[in-house]
Amino acid sequence: MAGGRGTRFWPKSRERMPKHLLDIAGERTLIQETVTRIETLVPAENILIVTGLSHAGELMKQLPNIPPENVLIEPVGRNTAPCIGLAALHVKRKHPEEVMAVLPADHIITDAREFCEVLSIAAEVARQGNYLVTIGIPPTRPEVGYGYIERGTLKISVRGRDVHEVASIREKPPLETAKTFLKQGGFYWNSGMFVWRVDAILRAMEKFLPALHQSMIGIEEAMGTDREQEIIDREYAHIEPISIDYGVMEKAKNVLLIRGDFGWSDVGSWDALWEISGRDEDGNAASTCGHFVGVDAKDSLVHSTGKMVALIGVKDLIVVETEDSLLICKRGRSQDVKKVVDILEKKNMKEFL
Repeated sequence: MAGGRGTRFWPKSRERMPKHLLDIAGERTLIQETVTRIETLVPAENILIVTGLSHAGELMKQLPNIPPENVLIEPVGRNTAPCIGLAALHVKRKHPEEVMAVLPADHIITDAREFCEVLSIAAEVARQGNYLVTIGIPPTRPEVGYGYIERGTLKISVRGRDVHEVASIREKPPLETAKTFLKQGGFYWNSGMFVWRVDAILRAMEKFLPALHQSMIGIEEAMGTDREQEIIDREYAHIEPISIDYGVMEKAKNVLLIRGDFGWSDVGSWDALWEISGRDEDGNAASTCGHFVGVDAKDSLVHSTGKMVALIGVKDLIVVETEDSLLICKRGRSQDVKKVVDILEKKNMKEFL
């Protein structure tokens, strides 16, 4: 899934160059890391990428090994359920009962070998029947930016790994509720990664999202014809935006949970990048093409496209500089960067989006 705009990573993330196309945490971009991570399990010809028109060209440039026909372009973003439905139709066309893994394009995972082991086990479980398998991340703090999955009873064990039923899936909670989840135990962060047989997810959409399912039928009937793009455009014009979590996972009774201990971060904000970055003795993380100097400066993130940045007598700051914009933010408030993007949109300041 590579359709997000990454608005909380403004001003680095833009409409034509969103977060997953940026090298914010290493030498390769996030989507390049994602594809590289799974290539021992899935050959390039079996990797489908769903993205938006505005950055499809750059995406294909970054991933020359992915066949161009495997890049599925949505005419407009409608959240994750339609994105997954469109990909499922393409999988079904070639392999009607095959297992598909759904992975966001912009996550950081430090232990690729363990990740692939968990993904392989999830696929083995999904292949056994009508299961919707999700990967839960053990929480390390009472995070309010993630949804939570409540572990239920033990279902099976595969290769020494326990697979549990899911008791509930919770929306992003207020802080006190998140603290309660951690104290109580048995709750995991919702990673947004799923594994299922393609027929299982399409059945679930038919049951819980009948309007979306009808749109998918219309698209499926046109696939391979000269009207395919026309029908996709027509159906997407009236599809209601809805996430797979709210539309399906929170309602389904056949959801299973596998624990994922592989150094995960969704890098959902500049704060999250500071958390996972290497820091100097003063707690400063400087990711720049220029230089950074700190004088009595502590626990700050500096991301520059080339300028030398100096901080004096400050702490807990996020400083992000690009060619046309400068963000200065209190660390802990970077979730609110999205509000800046909302204001820019309302003021029609498209040159900064």
